[in-house]
Amino acid sequence: MQKISLLAAAALLAIAPATAMPPPLPPVEGKDAATLQAEMESGSMYDELLTTLYLDRILKIDDYGPKLNAVIATFPDAQSEATRLWKEREAEKKRGPLHGIPILLKDNIEAKGPVPTTAGSLALKDNVTNRDAPIVARLREAGAVIIGKTNLSEWANIRSNNSTSGWSAVGELTKNPHALDRNTCGSSSGSAAAVAASLAPLAIGTETDGSITCPAGVNGVVGFKPTVGLVSRTHIVPISYSQDTAGPITLTVRDAAAVMTVIAGSDPADPATTEADARKTDYAAALSPDALKGKRIGVLRDRIGDRADVAALFDAALKQMADLGATIVEIDDSRKGLEELGAAEFEVLMTELKADMAAYLAGLPGKDGPKTLADLIAFNKAHPAELKWFDQSLFELAESKGGLDSPTYVEAKAKAARLAGPEGIDKLLKDKGVDLLVGVTNGPAWTSDLVNGDHYSGPSVSQLPAVAGYPHLTVPMGAVEGLPIGVSFIGAKWSDADVLAAGYAYEQASKKRVMPTFRTRVGP
Repeated sequence: MQKISLLAAAALLAIAPATAMPPPLPPVEGKDAATLQAEMESGSMYDELLTTLYLDRILKIDDYGPKLNAVIATFPDAQSEATRLWKEREAEKKRGPLHGIPILLKDNIEAKGPVPTTAGSLALKDNVTNRDAPIVARLREAGAVIIGKTNLSEWANIRSNNSTSGWSAVGELTKNPHALDRNTCGSSSGSAAAVAASLAPLAIGTETDGSITCPAGVNGVVGFKPTVGLVSRTHIVPISYSQDTAGPITLTVRDAAAVMTVIAGSDPADPATTEADARKTDYAAALSPDALKGKRIGVLRDRIGDRADVAALFDAALKQMADLGATIVEIDDSRKGLEELGAAEFEVLMTELKADMAAYLAGLPGKDGPKTLADLIAFNKAHPAELKWFDQSLFELAESKGGLDSPTYVEAKAKAARLAGPEGIDKLLKDKGVDLLVGVTNGPAWTSDLVNGDHYSGPSVSQLPAVAGYPHLTVPMGAVEGLPIGVSFIGAKWSDADVLAAGYAYEQASKKRVMPTFRTRVGP
């Protein structure tokens, strides 16, 4: 999809008399939203110029230059919206910390305007719904500027076990800004790569299992998967009602907390969010550099993998937490009794995919287009570009499943929830007497390989919080050969504020985020 031209925005850059050399443009690379907001408050930056700078950066870095393929499309009204918000600021009508801040949306989230919501698939290339998902409406009300849609693993990586994360038929392959031959993980690949590359200071991703935290970790940024039910899923292309949620991908925990304060809340169209209004809080206000003091932290030692360099980073992070006043409690048996969790989760995902996708497609405003998972399967068979690199075996398996009243599904759903929640995270917290769990989010990014698919080998701690629907935050904790590694903070249901605060305290003390270099590859 063609992105807007910035020629019309050139007038914004003429901020000096015609006879004088214009002053250098203020940099945005590596700047978080809070810093940019402070600059706009001081007058050293203004809203419409800020949006222009990011749109220009998308053209230079994403479309040309390194060509990350992180952004699928930009919104043609982004500049005019930024101008309107600048005028509001001039009239002293600032809406909050997101006022005038550009934000990108994963392309499975609907937003008003002429840009379709594709989930990366050619089957939805004309899916212009012209409606805002409730979380997008909340972002607009808070003054954020929706500037574009990000690439993703097509259908959020649920079409095939042989897929390459970060690839979609619409957006092609997203590249990791830390090394262009390396993968961005999935499925919120474009959102994480874009934030790491400073194509926007903020982005929204979605997660079913690891799809926010893994891309954030691999790209060296912050990613937060909230408690399922804290954020609306309406008008977001689904996989699983039981596990799906949207969440922020940002440069800092403070920015993630600011976004969560805006997007959290109940939605009458999403029954899972009934408690959200009662549970949400001002997450940024709850942050404290002393949040780890007196906390007992359970270390998921049996989930860190076998790389000595990753273990060394993790041990250094644990020492930092101990220095901040936390008590470190080693856990070597976090998998005990959970052997059937994976099979139960898989049954839930396959069954809910068929039902939830049909419900979403049937609810689209257009009369044409696919209406069921079977329609998507048929479309892919008829369009070779869709199946060029990998098959649709998971789609076909999901289509063979029964309905939501199937005894197999009902049993699997109850088992998955019990094993991940009461007998998983809840039991670990109680039995070990700890407040939070920490683990390694990811290993070094692997090389992308469209022919053979992903060869991700872990580590990962995403499954328990994903299946239980509990909060999971990843924060940068360093790099191996320049490839970022994240540390995960996991808590009980509705403990989102505590999880964010713990991650913030570690982040402020450690400051381990590394800037991307856009190098061609790792090594000689």
